Amino acid sequence: MQKCNMADAGVFGKWFLLFLFIFVNILASNTPFVDAKKKEQVLGDRVKQLMDWNMKRSVIRLNGDKFRQYVKVTPRNYSVVVMFTALQPQRQCTVCRQVNDEFQILANSWRYSQAYSNKLFFASLDYDEGHDIFTSLKMHSAPAIMHFPPKGKPKKGDTYDIQRLGIASEAITKWVGERTDIVIRVFRPPNYSGTIALGLLFSLVCGLLYLRRNNLEFLYNKTMWGIGALCIVFAMTSGQMWNHIRGPPYAHKNPQTGQMNYIHGSSQAQFIAETHIVILLYAAITFGIVLLNESATQKGDVGKRRIVTILGLATVVVFFSILLSVFRSKYHGYPYSFLIR
Repeated sequence: MQKCNMADAGVFGKWFLLFLFIFVNILASNTPFVDAKKKEQVLGDRVKQLMDWNMKRSVIRLNGDKFRQYVKVTPRNYSVVVMFTALQPQRQCTVCRQVNDEFQILANSWRYSQAYSNKLFFASLDYDEGHDIFTSLKMHSAPAIMHFPPKGKPKKGDTYDIQRLGIASEAITKWVGERTDIVIRVFRPPNYSGTIALGLLFSLVCGLLYLRRNNLEFLYNKTMWGIGALCIVFAMTSGQMWNHIRGPPYAHKNPQTGQMNYIHGSSQAQFIAETHIVILLYAAITFGIVLLNESATQKGDVGKRRIVTILGLATVVVFFSILLSVFRSKYHGYPYSFLIR
């Protein structure tokens, strides 16, 4: 009887071990499924939180912790376009405010478009709220715009080249479409300043013509028409139309040294201040040539004409030297210079 009980106990132990082995294997086989389901749930909560924020603001405001939790974390089934900026008043970053305005227009266009989905989010990170992120990304200046794809790390093309492509929303939209395959149509808020300015100019011209209606000889003034033509030439040859198309910043301030740069160091881009500088240089050179022409064609005191000639020649030489120096600073390797290197 005792032997029988021992045998039954042995059989029971074998069956218990067998069932325990099977149970452990079932748990082990279901672990990846449980982990995947948990990750999917966490990802869903993350997307829901981003959507909630996006309903309140077209550009989600991040700090260091939010950046790590929603942008750097994996897995991720959405793209994030982040604007790294420095908008605090003490930073005195003029271009940051300009880029922020254009970035806001782009984000609003996406937020209120019919194609809006949870596959793309626009966010911003201020230096004063996440300087450790700037350091980890080896980012030494602001503003900057980066695309963080759903899978993998950002590549070289995922950093937007502000200096080359400009800050206009249309240019950023084109770049976003190339990185995400999402087409966004930019909707700008109505701006009536140009229409109002044109209307005021037209009214001024009409008023002037009305006041001078009995004497319109000034319309045949060659000097007036010549100055008007020169203004148009200066505006076009200095790059004003390029500024209108690309929307570059007025100038750039180095965040490390605090030095303001008014002339872009590349031949592929320019600042608005650079356009103004070139216009003034062209105008000064033209003024010098006009003095030379007047001294050669007018009759009068020889001594006075000699002074006007020297003044005109000096004006042309000095300002042409400065203009050539600006050209050399943009086209590196240009071999020629005059007076100023």
